Amino acid sequence: MAHSSTTGFVAINTIHCREEYLDRFETLFQTRAKAIDRRPGFRSMEVLKPAAEGQPYLVVSHWDDEASFRAWVGSEEFHEGHKRAFEDLRLAKEQGHEAPMTSQMATYHVLTR
Repeated sequence: MAHSSTTGFVAINTIHCREEYLDRFETLFQTRAKAIDRRPGFRSMEVLKPAAEGQPYLVVSHWDDEASFRAWVGSEEFHEGHKRAFEDLRLAKEQGHEAPMTSQMATYHVLTR
């Protein structure tokens, strides 16, 4: 099966938060550094709040291509954009607490719009 060109690349981060971390999580995104916005190939991002209690948040980022997304991961902007959440995770571990959130990343090529 031949691969045709795609019309973009999407990364979806599925994030489960502990009940006591929900407000903090939302605040982190509402006051985000917007560092990702400076990355070449970045198009847009949505943070989706679950309509039903207990469901995960989805962070959906749109990119020109997979290479642009991969270049962002590990970049200075990536670390700038995540430093507060990374600090929350580090503190929880240091104090012997369960992580306040967990995440799972999945990536997709856009087939059609």
